[in-house]
Amino acid sequence: MRGPAAVRTHPADNGGVADPNSADRHASAVARLGTSGIAYRDVTHPEAVSASLAWWDADADAYHDTHGEFLGDADFVWCPEGLTEEQAHLLGDVANTDVLEVGCGSAPCSRWLTSRGARVVGFDLSAGMLQHAVSGNRRTGLRPALVQADAQHLPFADAGFDIACSAFGAIPFVPDVLAVFREIARVLRPGGRWVFSTTHPLRWIFPDDPGPNGLTVTQPYFDRTPYVEVNGAGRATYVEYHRTVGDYVRALGAAGFRLDDLVEPEWPPGHTRVWGQWSPLRGKFFPGTAIFSCVKQP
Repeated sequence: MRGPAAVRTHPADNGGVADPNSADRHASAVARLGTSGIAYRDVTHPEAVSASLAWWDADADAYHDTHGEFLGDADFVWCPEGLTEEQAHLLGDVANTDVLEVGCGSAPCSRWLTSRGARVVGFDLSAGMLQHAVSGNRRTGLRPALVQADAQHLPFADAGFDIACSAFGAIPFVPDVLAVFREIARVLRPGGRWVFSTTHPLRWIFPDDPGPNGLTVTQPYFDRTPYVEVNGAGRATYVEYHRTVGDYVRALGAAGFRLDDLVEPEWPPGHTRVWGQWSPLRGKFFPGTAIFSCVKQP
């Protein structure tokens, strides 16, 4: 699981200027990319892909220094709440199945699936993240196939997989989520399962603050304008997209999926980890993660 980026900060938090020294961001990536401000504006597909590639390449080392222990080398963690596939069984029995992990990051989920007898391909846009995936394969001896690819243009044959899954990979960062869902439907066999986790759409109405300030509504739920961090020239260095629950449901249906379940993990007792805007305080009051469990229609 790549996990939540933990960088999205509404202008209300800091006067509209990105803070390279904030504890909620990875300052080295911000400095390397020259991030200096925040905007809400439309972003072209090429600019969004370029920003995501640059961000995750620049942030890969710091991300794993911060979150690697929590995610593990070969575990499937769906979200910052700590729900694992071992607990949730959202993918069913994966033994002897062909599985595609979308936005695999360092691929701990892919390695966990491999350890359960699945034939796994994990792909990610970022070469920096995939370098960590290669290192993880070497450490564990579990070797899912790794591919660098854009989720909107999958380099895989039709009907090649039984299951597709994603733990915060790709979906929050792509400009055209319907195109991604259609690509995933294309590479799945009839009846194949597609399960993905993403930031709960409700979270977008609150500032990205794990403390009390993060309990006050500041953004319209229906404002789908992309959140963009920019450099001094106004070029995007980070892009993230908000969709409503209804947006996801309609896009899944249009791509040929049936939504079987929407899981909203509760914050578990005794879980004290703060991950960006995820915290025990906020988890007490409203969900931070949505997990969509779908099946490709015959």
